[in-house]
Amino acid sequence: MWVPAPSLTGASWRTSSYTSGANNCVEVADFPTVAAVRDSKNPTGPALLFARCEWASFVRTVRSGQLDLG
Repeated sequence: MWVPAPSLTGASWRTSSYTSGANNCVEVADFPTVAAVRDSKNPTGPALLFARCEWASFVRTVRSGQLDLG
């Protein structure tokens, strides 16, 4: 699905409440049509953009335990 890329300048980035403090997490910024995801260790680096519905589906799948993330 193609969606226009927003400017990430001034984005409000957040980290997961499960972040351990080991600085090994991702940050997410929400926009009307996309979710931007970046490496917290490299905040000036690139970000991946996902359609909001795709990101929501991924988060639901992770929360349900359907992925082997161990």
